[in-house]
Amino acid sequence: MQQPPDPQEIPPGCPAHQNVRLYGPSFGADPDGHYAHLRSFGMSAPVDIAPDVEVELVTSYDAALYVLQNPASFVRDSRRWKALNEGRVPADSPALPMMSYRPNALFSDGAAHARLRQAVTDSLATINELQLVRQTQQSADYLISRFGSEPRGHAELMAEYAQPLPLLVFSDLFGCPPEIGDRVIAGISGIFEGTPGADEVLGGALTELIALKRRRPADDLTTRLMEHQAQLSDEEVLHQLVTLLSGGTAPLTATIGSSSALYLGEEWQSGLPVEDAVAQSLWNYAPIANYAAHYPVLDVELGGRVLRADNPVLISFAAANTDPKLTEHRRQLSAKAHLAFGAGPHACPAKDPAFMIAVTAVETLLNRLPDIEMRVPFRTLSWVPSPWSRSLVTLPVRFSPQAPPSAAPSPAQTGAASQQGAPAGQPSGSHGSQPQGAAAPQHKGGLFSRFLAWTRGE
Repeated sequence: MQQPPDPQEIPPGCPAHQNVRLYGPSFGADPDGHYAHLRSFGMSAPVDIAPDVEVELVTSYDAALYVLQNPASFVRDSRRWKALNEGRVPADSPALPMMSYRPNALFSDGAAHARLRQAVTDSLATINELQLVRQTQQSADYLISRFGSEPRGHAELMAEYAQPLPLLVFSDLFGCPPEIGDRVIAGISGIFEGTPGADEVLGGALTELIALKRRRPADDLTTRLMEHQAQLSDEEVLHQLVTLLSGGTAPLTATIGSSSALYLGEEWQSGLPVEDAVAQSLWNYAPIANYAAHYPVLDVELGGRVLRADNPVLISFAAANTDPKLTEHRRQLSAKAHLAFGAGPHACPAKDPAFMIAVTAVETLLNRLPDIEMRVPFRTLSWVPSPWSRSLVTLPVRFSPQAPPSAAPSPAQTGAASQQGAPAGQPSGSHGSQPQGAAAPQHKGGLFSRFLAWTRGE
């Protein structure tokens, strides 16, 4: 690990020259060293989350729980953001897409939050776990078929597997037809990549999806949100779908990547289950590293520092999970005591499905490519230099290419597998199945269109 930054070397330009920059190559190269330095300030510290965007970052596990579990004192409505209201936040700041107010459960408080949150949690509760496993396995099978067959024998798992897999699963859960699913994936991917116009692409696609479900309701997450007793408007449905996409796909990509790398890494203890790798990834490499802006309604003292009213207080889930004060208690804590999914009234409502998707994704990869191994040591892998997420840049692997079987499974065989429930590593799902190791044929259209065509054997 690199040495934490010297306070004397912190670049000028921050208020009182105290703030640590939580962005850029230096932070990306050694986030843990930065968190160690920030702990010297106390339970929280002043940081710049982006150029000219000052926030207070909570690095203590106990303090993070205190903020997360006290919604009366720390609210989420970012329309209170004092610096933004006073014009002190650059209009083109990369922090604005992450912190600006949206009419969804994430940025709401009180009764408004309870209403939107209930609609989301009730809708998610209707997801059939076995069906979700099958959907994940089938998405995994399709992606592996694109790189796992002869003659390649190598892949870059972040771009070819961890990133597209959650997008396929969510498009399926939303009940997207092929063309709309393509644009949903293009839109949300573009937002994360900073592509101009991506917001409009995603908004247009979801607007069309909602209009379609108004005409033809179906057994999918979009319809359940629309039919919930909370009676969400179409705009509210759209924003809850955006929240599920943004809060689900990118963190799942990070978790699938880091969990796979841990399991395949040189220090992993052979024989431990995949669930342990996913849990350890959530503890040590929280996919949402620094987020969840809260706004104190009054000045409040926390660990010797004063948190000013209406100034953003962010939670460092990454630093809280690795708080040195937890070291001696980690063995006694529940495996789920980490804060990767948050805590309190705004905790992630989809934490159980998310965990299931991540485990299934890693298990399917290992089952399909049993001799898969990383091409570089775990310790040499690079992380995305973003303050918001903890995600690998690349994950290069090699394996023995899988030859396609001589014949596809018969309809009776695939039907039996569907009725009995496929175990981890066996493909099954509502869209059909593809022979193990068979290369995906080339089709026109985007990722979701090609996936659906593959499930139909086209």
